[in-house]
Parts: sequence; structure tokens; C-alpha cells
Amino acid sequence: METDEFWTIIETARAATEKPFEEALTDVLAELPLGRILDFDERFEAVHASVHRWDVWAASFLISGWCSDDGFIDFRAGLISLGREWFERVAGAPDSLADHPLVGGSGCGSGSVDELEEALLQEDATYAALWAYDRVTGVKDSYHDAQEARAASRPKCEDAEPDMGEKWDFEDDDEMRRRLPRLAALCLDEDDED
Repeated sequence: METDEFWTIIETARAATEKPFEEALTDVLAELPLGRILDFDERFEAVHASVHRWDVWAASFLISGWCSDDGFIDFRAGLISLGREWFERVAGAPDSLADHPLVGGSGCGSGSVDELEEALLQEDATYAALWAYDRVTGVKDSYHDAQEARAASRPKCEDAEPDMGEKWDFEDDDEMRRRLPRLAALCLDEDDED
């Protein structure tokens, strides 16, 4: 699936504001042929992996005050759910999340924590293709079989470790202020400054 088509699907789901994003995304995907649902999920995984970096993880850590491995998976899905414009901004400069109304306007959750978490922690969005595939086939877990069959029909390639960039201590406030100054200004307690 081409990048533009992927983001068109995401934007279509985002436009369905009467229901949660993951439900809207599942509905949009369920209108596609089965092979296209698999194509979407492959593109989702690639886009999701493209922000598997320490600087993006640090932004998530600042915004929420912590970020587990699973939380970072959900956060990256949340970035996708914000749409192409926000995703690309954050991919280019994670500190730009300070401009997002839910982050900048709330001072990293000092406003509506639920609204911020709903927007940025989208665990269920990672399952939308699976749910759509199972809905179309009417067979629970048919998606995994289809994925395995697709993978078996392709040449094997070795899994490479992602280049996550330079790692640093997220609990080092001075380092966070240096690397993500705008988010740090919103999210770190000024009393923590030396």
C-alpha cells in the first residue's frame, strides 16, 4: 500500500468523530478487500516502526511522566491516529508535540489527562486491521493465518534491529531540557531546576 493511500484511510477514520478512532478505522478497513487490509497493516507496521526512536520515546516520557515498552507502542499508534501532518511533524522533531493543543494547552496533562491519553495512547488502533479482517471473513483469528501465509510466500529476510538513535537518561531533567526544550518547559517542574 502506498503512503498516500495509507494516510487517506487514517484521515477517513479520523473524520468519523462519532466513534472512537480504532472503531472508525476498523469500519473503514472492513470495506476493503482482504488483501488490502493486510497491505494496510504492513504499512501501519512500517510507519509505526519509523518512530521507534529514543527521542520520540523521550517525548512520550515527558508528556506522561513515564513510558513503558508497551506504553511506547501505544504512543506511536497514537501519533499515527493524530494524522499525517502531526505524525510527520513529530517524526521530524519530537519537541514539536509542544504545539499540539492537547499537550501545549494542558501543560502535559495538567488539563484533561483522559483526553490526552485518549489521543496519544492508542493501543486498540494496533488491532484495527485484525478486527476488520475477522469481521469480513466471519472467522475469529483468520487474520493471523492470512499473515502467516503471506509471510511464507515471500523471501525470508533477516530482522534488523532498528536504529533508535542516541539513548540518554530520561530522568536527567537537564538532558531532557537540552534535547526537548519546549516539551521540557511544559512538562518538567520548575522546582526541579538546579
